[in-house]
Amino acid sequence: MMAVTTARHKVLASLYKNRTATASEISRGLKLSEATVRHHLRVLVSDGRLEITSRWVRGGRGRPEKVYSIPRTALGDNLSALSEALWMEAGGSLGVRSLAKRLAGESDFKSQPMPKRLNLVVGKLNQMKYHARWEAGAGGPRIIFGHCPYAEILAKRPELCGMDEALLEDLMGGSAEPLGTIREGGFSCVFAIGR
Repeated sequence: MMAVTTARHKVLASLYKNRTATASEISRGLKLSEATVRHHLRVLVSDGRLEITSRWVRGGRGRPEKVYSIPRTALGDNLSALSEALWMEAGGSLGVRSLAKRLAGESDFKSQPMPKRLNLVVGKLNQMKYHARWEAGAGGPRIIFGHCPYAEILAKRPELCGMDEALLEDLMGGSAEPLGTIREGGFSCVFAIGR
């Protein structure tokens, strides 16, 4: 297991351990400033890795406090058994490129300018539960997956990482080079996007 090194990872790990918490509870538990914790919580909510489950008011006075939690979809299910059975039923004949094309659907983002294309692709990926975002880099834009929706079956089906690459290439209309993956022990999958 990889060591938790950044404040954001510590905040996320705290919520995986406790299931729900407020910013002040996390702040006290991690001995971080409340402002730092709130910043990381905002980012994690915008990435889709956390959700706000409720708000409560302390004694009816002051600003309501948000309660954060891990989304239910991230807590597990039995989809790995179902997906393995479906994969075997198809005889493994479905190639990752054809799966990627099916997942991409009828999207025509390739004609858009790069910033708009990146935003459209990230929106599509987030509908598919990738918790994606993009960022500019010296070598060009990068798309980051904060979550792998196939994590439960990656050990048996590592070729799905190739499907992610093919999916990005299809949606972006250019190359997508993996720089790091969740499967390799990282907290995210990072792809360099070519033009």
